[in-house]
Amino acid sequence: MTSNLLHNTRFHACATCCHFEAVKTPANMMYRCRRLGFETNPSYRFNCWDPKDNVRKLMEKEQVNEHDRNG
Repeated sequence: MTSNLLHNTRFHACATCCHFEAVKTPANMMYRCRRLGFETNPSYRFNCWDPKDNVRKLMEKEQVNEHDRNG
């Protein structure tokens, strides 16, 4: 999968990144990037995005299905 395809997908968001971490505190939920150490939001998008394995598999499956339809 090319870099361009990775960043032009409906799955591209912090919540689907392998570095995303959700931590429940007594007051609320805190979302952060373990790699960068910054607080983030699940829907934010950054170019450093690295999809989780299950997301990568869904993207590959979707790409195969799209190829079969256009075929």
